[in-house]
Amino acid sequence: MKQHLNTLFVTTDGAYLAKDGEAVAVRIDRQVKLRVPLHNLDGLVCFGRIGISPPLMAACAAAGITISLVDMHGRFRAAIIGFSPGNVLLRREQYRVADDMLAACAIARNMVAAKIANCRSVLLRAIRDANDPNVQSAVQPAIHRLAQDLESARRCTSLDQLRGIEGGAADVYFGCFTTIVAPVAREFRFTSRSRRPPLDPFNSLLSFLYSMLAHDARSACESVGLDAAVGFLHRDRPGRPGLALDLMEEFRPFLADRLALSLINRRQVALAGFRTTESGAVLMDDATRKAVLVAYQKRKQDEITHPVLNEKVSVGLLIQLQARLLARRLRGDLDAYPAFVWK
Repeated sequence: MKQHLNTLFVTTDGAYLAKDGEAVAVRIDRQVKLRVPLHNLDGLVCFGRIGISPPLMAACAAAGITISLVDMHGRFRAAIIGFSPGNVLLRREQYRVADDMLAACAIARNMVAAKIANCRSVLLRAIRDANDPNVQSAVQPAIHRLAQDLESARRCTSLDQLRGIEGGAADVYFGCFTTIVAPVAREFRFTSRSRRPPLDPFNSLLSFLYSMLAHDARSACESVGLDAAVGFLHRDRPGRPGLALDLMEEFRPFLADRLALSLINRRQVALAGFRTTESGAVLMDDATRKAVLVAYQKRKQDEITHPVLNEKVSVGLLIQLQARLLARRLRGDLDAYPAFVWK
């Protein structure tokens, strides 16, 4: 039996969610527009001004359905999570490893190395898809530099040094984005990564996809009994899901960046679907947000052969499997954490 993630995204401003028997009823202007059985859901993500009834919160907590509240930028604000099924021994080991800098670095460097390898794969596939010698010659130095960063990350024994390598690799990687955007979509220019808030449509799209990924990573950590707040690369900070942020690193290029580039290059999103607020923040309109959510969910239904398990699984299940492999590493069943590397 394989478990698949099912998430309900609610994006209509002013919507109200209530418990209707054993289902979620989505009401807009007091009219029920959608009804989804609870047993079909693993997560519920609410964007902006969405109301939720206390009985529905209680039902979701009891059923293990995580409710994530994010703002209209896609930035995570809060989560409603029920009693954790995790066993205390696993969590105690997680805390011990997080407090041991060498042990924490051993796990974190595999995650960062996988992220850099996956960034490199995104660039390699981009120049293959572009089939343009000019794009290839422009991006090839970055691909070479990422190969060097990958080797440096694998040898790293310090978390601070590892963060430096990861930051440098990210600058090189994102520096290629304007080049690998298809000529028909060059209006989507990318200068640098901006997050709080995103200052251009490209960054707005990336931030939104990263928020979806963070929700899935947090749910995966909780579902296997790990504490999503205690990470190895991302250290403790009140309100920050450090382990979820760790876990999503290896998936950012594969699941979010690659999808953002596809949406832009295939003209599935357009500049007209974004607007700039008085503060300079760039937001998506409802139609664009829904198109991105549909594409994200569809991508999670694709199948891929897991590089470690050597089994075909859905892309949406990958994060769950990596969380379980991480739990096995902490229990001592594995000698090292096998981070996900896209091949």
